[in-house]
Amino acid sequence: MKTKHSLELADVKTIAAAAEAEALRNQWAVSIAIVDDGGHLLWLQRLDGAAPISAQIAPAKAHTSALGRRESKVYEDVINGGRMSFLSAPALQGMLEGGVPILREGQCIGAVGVSGVKSPEDAQIARAGIAALG
Repeated sequence: MKTKHSLELADVKTIAAAAEAEALRNQWAVSIAIVDDGGHLLWLQRLDGAAPISAQIAPAKAHTSALGRRESKVYEDVINGGRMSFLSAPALQGMLEGGVPILREGQCIGAVGVSGVKSPEDAQIARAGIAALG
């Protein structure tokens, strides 16, 4: 039997605080979502001034990243490369840059999704949150 890592509430709070700090440092109004390895929402926060739609997009990006075990940008690139059939992939709705998986010892234990600014900036915020885990 294998041992499986999982996110604990303390981990989620650490990620959320670091992601929020990165967003605030850059004066970016975003929504931040954190999900477990099955894409189930563990945390959602919408910073002051963030568009309401960002609270829908951030969890979708995180969900897609967790289920795919890769950054959501991969799917955006595939679609932009002409493989439009990916738009019909079941359960994947956030196929835009800004979803980043949380990996431990080669296993995906969750993901962070951010929405509200340019997609590379969304990903920057997500990565800053994940980096706080060490």
